[in-house]
Amino acid sequence: MSYLELQNLTKHFTKREGLLGMNFTEVKAVDGVSLNLERGEILGLVGESGCGKSTLSRLIMQLLEPTAGSVVIEGERLAGLPHCEIRKRRRDFQMIFQDPYASLNPRMTVFSTLAEAILTRHLGLASDRHGLRKAVSDLMERVGLDSRFVRKYPHEFSGGQRQRIAIARALATEPKLVLADEPVSALDVSIQSQILNLLKDLRDELDLTMIFISHDLSVVRYIADRIAVMESGKIVEVQEAEDLFTDPQSQITKTLLGAIPRIR
Repeated sequence: MSYLELQNLTKHFTKREGLLGMNFTEVKAVDGVSLNLERGEILGLVGESGCGKSTLSRLIMQLLEPTAGSVVIEGERLAGLPHCEIRKRRRDFQMIFQDPYASLNPRMTVFSTLAEAILTRHLGLASDRHGLRKAVSDLMERVGLDSRFVRKYPHEFSGGQRQRIAIARALATEPKLVLADEPVSALDVSIQSQILNLLKDLRDELDLTMIFISHDLSVVRYIADRIAVMESGKIVEVQEAEDLFTDPQSQITKTLLGAIPRIR
C-alpha cells in the first residue's frame, strides 16, 4: 500500500468576469489528479506558474476542500474525517513555504515558535521546562542552527537561516510527510544547495516522505527520486528523475528542460 494516494483529486474555482462581475467562469485549478507516493520517497512536482502545483499541495494539506476526489494517507481517507480529527492528523503532514519570513510569526522568538509546534505532539513537556528547552535546542542543531540564538526573532536571521527555522518548525510535530513548496526559490544559489542537502539528509535520517514543488527542473533533479510534471491542473508525465531528463514525453517537459540555463 502506498503511503499517499491522490484519487482523481479535483479543485474548481468560480471566477467573476465582466464590467459588473455578472459573468462567471469555472477555473479548473486541479483537474483529476491521481498519484501515488511511497514511504521514504521524494517526489518532485514541477510545472509553470499557475499550473496548479500550490493548489494541489493545499488540497493534500486539507487547507482547501476538494471539488471531487480523495486524499488517502496510510489507507485513511481524509475527506471523511471530522475537522477535529483532521487537526490531529495534520501533525503527520507538514508544509514548508517559499517565503519563511511570511510564514513565521515576527512577534514570536524561535524558541516560542518551535516550542508551540513541539507541544502539539508532546503536551507533557509543557510542565517540563528543561525538557522543552532541550527539545528545542536539539531541533535547532538538527537543522544546522546554533541553539544559542533560540531567543532571537525571525528578522534577526538571514534568509537561509529563516528557512532552516521553517524546516525545524515543520519537523517539530514529527511528521511522516513534508510538502516543500518552492522552499529554495527565494534564496541565492549557494544557500539553495545547503538547504537541498539538508532536506536530503533529513529524509534519510527521519525516513521522511516528501513532495518537493518547484518550477526549476535542475533543482528538482538534484533532490527527487521521481518527477511529476503538471500542466493546466493535470499531471501529464511521471518518470524516474534521470529518465525524465533523458527521455521527456510531454511538450511541457521539453519546454521546462529547454529553460534550464546552460554553460557555453
